[in-house]
Amino acid sequence: MQPFVRVVATVLFVGLSSPLLEAQQRAPEPFAAGGIPAVSLPDPPVEYGTAEGQGIRVSVVTRGLTYPWGLAFLPDGSALVTERLGAVRVIREGALDSNPLSGVPEVFTGTALAGLMDVAVHPAFSENQWVYLTYSKPTANGSTVALARGRLEGHTLSDVRDIFVSDADGAAAGASRLLFAEDGTLYMSLGGAFGGRRPSAQDPASHVGKVLRLRDDGTVPDDNPFVGRTGHRPEVFSLGHRNPMGMAIHPDTGALWASEHAPMGGDEVNIILPGRNYGWPVVSYSREYTGQRIADRPWREGLEQPEIVWIPSIAPSGLLFYTGDRFPAWHGDLFVGSLMIGRVERTGHLERIKFNAQGLEQRREWLLADLRRRIRDVTQGPDGLIYVLTAGSFLGVDPMRGEAALLRIEPIE
Repeated sequence: MQPFVRVVATVLFVGLSSPLLEAQQRAPEPFAAGGIPAVSLPDPPVEYGTAEGQGIRVSVVTRGLTYPWGLAFLPDGSALVTERLGAVRVIREGALDSNPLSGVPEVFTGTALAGLMDVAVHPAFSENQWVYLTYSKPTANGSTVALARGRLEGHTLSDVRDIFVSDADGAAAGASRLLFAEDGTLYMSLGGAFGGRRPSAQDPASHVGKVLRLRDDGTVPDDNPFVGRTGHRPEVFSLGHRNPMGMAIHPDTGALWASEHAPMGGDEVNIILPGRNYGWPVVSYSREYTGQRIADRPWREGLEQPEIVWIPSIAPSGLLFYTGDRFPAWHGDLFVGSLMIGRVERTGHLERIKFNAQGLEQRREWLLADLRRRIRDVTQGPDGLIYVLTAGSFLGVDPMRGEAALLRIEPIE
């Protein structure tokens, strides 16, 4: 790939009062917690126009979630939502069941980033009822990231067991997303390549900072790129990642796309190809939280360049390529959840990226910015509508981060 970034977007905020700017200059913090007022969740639903002429209505499906992380729909239209503290919640016909699923494995929550993470259902769920969870598994040294599988029987996960346990024992927890490919294999991201674990992202003998590819039973596909190579983990599909927070399959090419958190600036979306190295921390467009550059250059030969870069950061989360028929003007667009812009709280949004006929970025649009919510996940429902999971906090309702909820976006006909 040519040694340049295809797209770099710089977003500037305007309209901030000068007293707020002066206060921020006087007291710099890791992130700006105040200054932008919180707003309530939309009740009744709110309507917006969009850049493609598509009117939308945004409504709350359910409230009462506690720091949700992952969202997966079942064939009957109900949804499973993971909460970081260790619960799997069920939403049926727009109502949140007050009782979490039983049978969920014990989850370690002793550090800020640890907990229950993503959820996925098997492509043949109607026949086998398999549900998959990634979570922080307690160990003698703290925790590691594991993949568990169980059958959903009524309100219980049965036959639950770990089908893959990473070697990240004792490491700082990182993001872990799940996504089934068209061939039935399962992609699993594994972050945590920050602090003293940064070099692990470049170590093919470590699972940290990698995208993994597994069979649906947790074993290794024979055609994985590093199978049979000494010093390489056979589960590894790609390396050189910091903290991948979202994954989606391109509807035309079938390629895996993944979003990735950088510290400050330099968040990425990458097209994940087998055996490729995506550079962290050897190359990066990001800076340390103290302001210094991560790397002395943003590219090198032999290391993959991102497809999309954000400067400043948007803290990207879930990814979705829209493939339904309810939003014709959005067909094939990429939707990216954002937790916050430029380390400023209450600036999260849903970002829509439009591509041209050559598959290159054409334009971007911010959606739901008025709601001032941290967007954790975005998913297309069986009804062709778009569903958005807002993050909230460990305490459920946090004045700074807002109440967690599941939102629905539908077209205004």
